[in-house]
Amino acid sequence: MNDTLNRLKETFAKLTKNKNFYLYLAIGLAVLIAIIYFASFATTKEKPSTNTDNKVQNLSTSEEYARSLENKLENVISQMQGTSNVDVVVTLEKGFEYTYLTEEETRVSASGITSTATTVVMVDGQPVLVAENYPLIKGIAVVCSGADNVSVKMNIISLIQTVVEINSANISIYTSK
Repeated sequence: MNDTLNRLKETFAKLTKNKNFYLYLAIGLAVLIAIIYFASFATTKEKPSTNTDNKVQNLSTSEEYARSLENKLENVISQMQGTSNVDVVVTLEKGFEYTYLTEEETRVSASGITSTATTVVMVDGQPVLVAENYPLIKGIAVVCSGADNVSVKMNIISLIQTVVEINSANISIYTSK
């Protein structure tokens, strides 16, 4: 280990003795910076998606999220003592929200007018995702046997509030037939 370290030090010392070493290092760094700079402007041309396409995609994803949450709640609630025949409905206020990385470019025209253009940063033809916010839950309804017992009803509400951050006023529990 010590031997390898000494060899590296000797090699570095030989390289730095060469008077052109720092020139080559500076040129190499300049080329690397230029490649990174120009690569950030390279984007592939794609057909831009319309707002309608995005709404359909988000709606589908949001529906899958709601179904998944309904299934999880049904499974957990059905395991509680005093409950059976559990059915859960989750309603969403709005779907997923995505935040993408953007760049701002400010230009000053010859007449002195300043304009700012904001563009989404693309990597390999895809926007760079910064944040994904899950859908907001508007309300949850539960229908099950045993919900006529106040203790069971309160346990269900407590369980839902533990699993999902939602106000108890937005949770409805009903007894099934």
